Amino acid sequence: MPMKPRFSAAPTLATPRLILRMMTNDDWPNYAAAWADPEMTRHIGGEPRTAEVSWPKFCQGVGLWPLMGYGYWGFFDRTDGRFLGNGGLARFERGIDELIGYPEAGWALIPDAWGKGIATEAVGAILNWADGELGAPEIRCIIAPDNAPSIAVAKKCGFVHLGEVTNSLGVSVLMARKR
Repeated sequence: MPMKPRFSAAPTLATPRLILRMMTNDDWPNYAAAWADPEMTRHIGGEPRTAEVSWPKFCQGVGLWPLMGYGYWGFFDRTDGRFLGNGGLARFERGIDELIGYPEAGWALIPDAWGKGIATEAVGAILNWADGELGAPEIRCIIAPDNAPSIAVAKKCGFVHLGEVTNSLGVSVLMARKR
């Protein structure tokens, strides 16, 4: 039986370098530009996203909160407020049996933010929040097999390799983190 969502909106999380907060309409232009960048999408579907494709995904990250009690945050530089990416926990109904019943972690950063430990910092904050507030005994994620940096982030955050799954994105590495 699904639990009743405790959170209807993303709480704001702070780390030494980041503010993780619910995205608003004001964030849409930066989100759309980021997801139109072929570098950012290279390991996430492989194709830059048009605004038409990005808009429902933008809404989905926010809309998960009242339905599930978790969702996506925007990642913003704590110093200047610049959009650096987004991520969080989701239920995307991807048709992957191994994800059913588990919150699915995901993250994506603009290329300027790569290689600086920002993804590990953001995902760590999300998992700390989940451990304290969500109570999920296990969180899973899928990552493109050639995305070594994201696999490394997952491992640093306590995820372990479970196997591989195939869906519309192709073959993905399936990882899990238990509380």
